[in-house]
Amino acid sequence: MRNIGIFLKQLWAITKSYWNSEEKWYARILLAIIIGLNLGHVYVLVLLNQWNNTFYNALQNHDKEGFFSSLGDFTILAVVYIVVAVYELYLQQLLEIRWRRWLTEHYLQKWLQNRVYYLMQLTNKGTDNPDQRISEDLRMFVSLTLSLSLGLLKATVTLVSFVAILWGLSGTLEIPFTQGQITIQGYMVWVALVYAMAGTWLTSKIGWPLVGLNYNQQRYEADFRFSLVRLRENSESIAFYGGERREQENFSERFKFLFENFRELMRRQKKLTWFTSGYGQIAIIFPFLVAAPRYFSDQLQLGGLIQTANAFGQVQDALSFFVDSYTSLAEWQAVVNRLTGFIDHMADVQQIPAMVQVHDAPNGSLQAAGLMVGLPTGQQLFDDFSLQMSLGDTLLVAGPSGCGKSTLLRTLAGIWPFGKGAIAIPHGEKILFIPQKPYLPLGTLRDVLLYPDGSGITDQDIQEVLVLCRLDKFADQLARVEAWSHILSLGEQQRIAFARAILQRPQWLFMDEATSGLDEPSEQELYQVLLERLKGSAIISVGHRSTLNAYHKQKLQFGIDGKWSLVHNEKQKDKNYQV
Repeated sequence: MRNIGIFLKQLWAITKSYWNSEEKWYARILLAIIIGLNLGHVYVLVLLNQWNNTFYNALQNHDKEGFFSSLGDFTILAVVYIVVAVYELYLQQLLEIRWRRWLTEHYLQKWLQNRVYYLMQLTNKGTDNPDQRISEDLRMFVSLTLSLSLGLLKATVTLVSFVAILWGLSGTLEIPFTQGQITIQGYMVWVALVYAMAGTWLTSKIGWPLVGLNYNQQRYEADFRFSLVRLRENSESIAFYGGERREQENFSERFKFLFENFRELMRRQKKLTWFTSGYGQIAIIFPFLVAAPRYFSDQLQLGGLIQTANAFGQVQDALSFFVDSYTSLAEWQAVVNRLTGFIDHMADVQQIPAMVQVHDAPNGSLQAAGLMVGLPTGQQLFDDFSLQMSLGDTLLVAGPSGCGKSTLLRTLAGIWPFGKGAIAIPHGEKILFIPQKPYLPLGTLRDVLLYPDGSGITDQDIQEVLVLCRLDKFADQLARVEAWSHILSLGEQQRIAFARAILQRPQWLFMDEATSGLDEPSEQELYQVLLERLKGSAIISVGHRSTLNAYHKQKLQFGIDGKWSLVHNEKQKDKNYQV
């Protein structure tokens, strides 16, 4: 009961947002119509149950007129049943896709806001494959929630409707006992109740492990799919390394977990299917066995026997909802657990204390004071760091690998929360970060160059900058859609990043090893273009090459022990670049 209470609390936490959203009235009206159709469905079943009595009595009595009259009634009931079934399914699917659309947009927004997606990777708390939780788990959650909740409603209404019918049809059962007899009113209702309760209890005992197995199966499926995607995204690097055998071993290892868990899932479902199949088959003949004494004692006609068996079957089916839906219920609980873990992790990373205080700079400069920068593990990279930069300044950050150069850039850009101190970032000014391997989104080459925001830039502007960055062979391919990260070499991707910066003209430009894939003449050419086109911007570069000194007014040198020094390059200060 405690587990059920926790599950229902988690379920409501996920469900309530949509039903209180801006779509609530449309969703509630649509749900009311679906519920009405469900009730209509049950009512038609009640009418068909009554029709059974009339039809089979007509057969037993050789009543030709009654037989054909019953066929006419059946035709009307069948048409109504078909119409109700069609729109019941159609409207349920309509509600399902609208609910899924809203949840997907809602959770995508929560995942992307305040860089939650980035912080979740830095603070690993067991939330594997968030992409799968948004795409697959939300789909399954909506589908299972609607089908199971509406199924429970239909089972409840069916139970109430047919218990009354079955009670009236059952009559009394008299059982001899010692000197007298025991009389049981509506005995078939009690038999159906005992039969279904026994089946439910046994199903729960046999099927309970399915919850954990389904949870793990979804996780292993997602892990295996993710490893395949990584191979596709890094195919060239793997081909250079000749890492096919190692990748095969990795795939086999991940699939091994998937395979073994699925085998255990099969074994458990086999045990459950043995029971539920037998339970269902016995339920076909069981009502006839229970009602047979009244039939053979002439208390029931054939129509009454068929109607009683049908009513018993409906009551037993309604009471056996848990038995018939156990596999789906187990899968539903696993999905809710996965979504709850995902939601909790998103909430946790938003509560990470902001030890590095980021605020707006009063005078349009970037300032850091008393800054300590560390890693998520708590390891400290450097301490008591201070810096002040204004628009037009250029800074080169250098030092041995692992000293924290790239982490400093993340901190100055306001996206790294692990540390202490204060940073003032110019408010309302455009910041652009260029990593060593630029991100190239899916889409046209134009989309790639204007990512993330290049509004107001014409194709003529783009073509001019492509020529400046020695990418003129792509100038007439702006509308071409390709997986550009696979087509372009690293050097070409870095040229794309420079073109993106020149086009979007950020006031603050952070570059992390942005020319590592280029030769020195190309590096010089691109920096000259950049410094000429972004004269009023501040540029902060991370790099190892000594040739970068010539393009920066200041150099920040880090040591492996966390010590740092800031020196000025007077020669660069007086240079005028001509492009």
